Amino acid sequence: MTERFDCHYCKESLFGKKYILREDSPYCVKCYENLYSNTCEECKKPIGADCKDRHWHETCFHCFQCKNSLVDKPFAAKEEHLLCTDCYSNEYSSKCNECKKTIMPGTRKMEYKGNSWHETCFICYRCQQPIGTKSFIPKDNQNFCVPCYEKQFAMQCVQCKKAITTGGVTYREQPWHKECFVCTGCKKQLSGQRFTSRDEFAYCLSCFCNLYAKKCAGCTNPISGLGGTKYISFEERQWHNDCFNCKKCSLSLVGRGFLTERDDILCPECGKDI
Repeated sequence: MTERFDCHYCKESLFGKKYILREDSPYCVKCYENLYSNTCEECKKPIGADCKDRHWHETCFHCFQCKNSLVDKPFAAKEEHLLCTDCYSNEYSSKCNECKKTIMPGTRKMEYKGNSWHETCFICYRCQQPIGTKSFIPKDNQNFCVPCYEKQFAMQCVQCKKAITTGGVTYREQPWHKECFVCTGCKKQLSGQRFTSRDEFAYCLSCFCNLYAKKCAGCTNPISGLGGTKYISFEERQWHNDCFNCKKCSLSLVGRGFLTERDDILCPECGKDI
C-alpha cells in the first residue's frame, strides 16, 4: 500500500503537485496562500508563494507619483506612499536659495535663518569661495567670509590697525577696539569707565590725578577738579571744600573770612590772638 502525501490543511493528495513546507508540514499552494500569504499594498490581492516575503508584486512596486518601477532602485516613503528619489525631492526636499534647484536627500546642505543652500552654492559674495562650516557675516542679503567682510566693510582700530568686527569705541572721532582703548598710564581698559585726557592722551581718573592734579593742602590727596568737584584756591595752595577748615576748631571756612598763620588757616575767632 502506497504511503499518503497530503496537504496538511485540505488533505488533498500532493503527489505530482507543487507544495510548500511550513514548520515541516506540507501545504498545497492554494491553502498556503489563503492561510499565510501577505496582501499587496498596491492591488490588495494575495502575494503568492513565489513572491517570498515582499509585500508588493514586482509589477506593483512603483512610484506613487510617476509610476516608474522602484525595483532595485532607491526610494523614500511619505504618508504610506512610496516615491522615487526624483519625485520625493521635487515634492518635499528644500530648494537651494542660490541656484533654486532641489537639494537631493543625502547630500550636504547649509542652513541659515530658514534658508538652505547646496554646500557648493553657499559661497562668499566677494571671493566666491565656499564658506562651509567657517564663520561668516551676513550683510544686505549677502554672506561674506570674515576676511572679506573685514577688508570691505570693517573699520580699522587706530591703535592696532586691525579690523573692528564687533563693538568698539569712538574717541576723538576715531575707532578703537575696546581692548585697545586703555589708560596711557596704567594700561587698564577705559571702555565704560570715567576718564579724561591731557595732550590728547587718555587717562583713567586715578592716573590723571596722581600725575597731574594739584594736591590738597589739607589732606594731601589729589584734587581732580572733574565732575564739578569744588575746591578753594589761595596763594598757590588748594583745598578740597571739605578740607578748608580752621586748623584749631575745624569750623568750615568756605564762604567765610579767615586768617593765615604760616601754613595754617584759622577762623577769625581762633586767630584773634595772633
